[in-house]
Amino acid sequence: MMDSWNHWRTLNRRALLRRCGMGLGSLGLMSLLEEQGLLGAPQEKTFNPLASRTPHFKPAARTVIWLFINGGPSQVDTWDYKPALAAHHGKPLKGFDKFTGFFSGAVGGLMKSPFEFTRHGECGKPVSSLFPNLSKHVDKMAFVHSGHTESNNHSPALFMMNCGLPRMGYPCIGSWVTYGLGSESDSLPAFVVMSDPKGRGLPKGHAANWGAGFLPSVFQGTHLRPKGEPIDNLKRVAGMTPDQQRRQLDLLSRLNQEHLDKNPHEEELAARIESFELAYRMQSAAPEALNVQSEPEHTKKLYGLDNGKCKHFAAQCLTARRMVERGVRYVQIYSGGMENQRSWDGHSDIKGNHTGFAQETDQPIAALLTDLEQKGLLDETLVIWGGEFGRLPVAQKGGKPGRDHNPHAFTTWFAGGGIKGGVSYGETDEFGHKAVIDKVHVNDLHATILHLLGMDHERMTYRYNGRDFRLTDVAGKIIREIIA
Repeated sequence: MMDSWNHWRTLNRRALLRRCGMGLGSLGLMSLLEEQGLLGAPQEKTFNPLASRTPHFKPAARTVIWLFINGGPSQVDTWDYKPALAAHHGKPLKGFDKFTGFFSGAVGGLMKSPFEFTRHGECGKPVSSLFPNLSKHVDKMAFVHSGHTESNNHSPALFMMNCGLPRMGYPCIGSWVTYGLGSESDSLPAFVVMSDPKGRGLPKGHAANWGAGFLPSVFQGTHLRPKGEPIDNLKRVAGMTPDQQRRQLDLLSRLNQEHLDKNPHEEELAARIESFELAYRMQSAAPEALNVQSEPEHTKKLYGLDNGKCKHFAAQCLTARRMVERGVRYVQIYSGGMENQRSWDGHSDIKGNHTGFAQETDQPIAALLTDLEQKGLLDETLVIWGGEFGRLPVAQKGGKPGRDHNPHAFTTWFAGGGIKGGVSYGETDEFGHKAVIDKVHVNDLHATILHLLGMDHERMTYRYNGRDFRLTDVAGKIIREIIA
């Protein structure tokens, strides 16, 4: 991407292993810094790999909040209204490949949506009854209805949506964004991830979904623990005063710097110095940023912190707003955990499954849009709603019918930074089975996101194993029709 990153490309195996094995040690915050990966540094001693950097061109958005609807939400039961499903309910889908989903022995006929659709906003967008609060914001949203992907399996589809390729080991989009732009905060992580706090597990593929892959590990996401202390060792060691810690840190920094002066090729020492400093700053900054209870009562009520069904996701959405206003570049929140009924993966009882998760997310996400707008942050914050794939228009047979996986069609919506509100782009067929008009690949979504952040997806590359890699691989087309 830029000459200042050439040092990363010349690491030998031994040096790489040394960097990947470093931690914070006695000063605490080991977990966070391992996740932040401050394990390497270029030759300039003052270099900060997460320093804010100039984009390729003027950006429309400064930060991203991705509301990842984990498990594969059904497009025909949420945002992609298909009245033909009611007219043909129970009939077979002609030409359907029963191996498209996972349960070939449970394929039923076409199934109408169990939810009512009504039009909302000046744009007249049909919206499912699942979203009484989000429906009020459709004039802010751009809906992409013609998404398609390359796998019907959760793990590769998650990798595809997060990393641009359907296999692990590649940098996720949050890592690419922080690689390209850095962070505007010197005391908080550049890239933050929040997962399900109700004991339903992590998304399939776990931390690989927010990993840096072959990029320097400094760019991987910081996962905030859903239970207990979100970050290990965030509090100062008992019995140590701030002044004592500061003096200890200064001594350690001087010793490391003296060694670095004598051994300039041991570049990891510069990163170690930066790591200790970040840890020190984070001890005060992170608890403050994570303290949603400090918000005014009307704000907490707006998000639903007083609502037992959604208070967990409400706290995460409010945390996301507090993070981006403090300079965090990229925030991702997962709704739902592992597969099946623990996420939006509604193989059985699609009505009950989607009702439950919509009740957890509808009010908090609507509040997030309202709050960002009221604070003047929405114009510079790109908000994304979407999962790894869609669901089939035919029933998956059972006591309470559900829907199987569908890689051929899904809906993603955008709002905020640089987005044209109240528009719909692309179409699926009359049953919502396949994208047929203005088809949008995952690479196109990524190209569009990077463009809104001021980055040319073809120019932002990283050399690895003798090849220049990019998030969009050898594809990617900007969806200009949804850009304001």
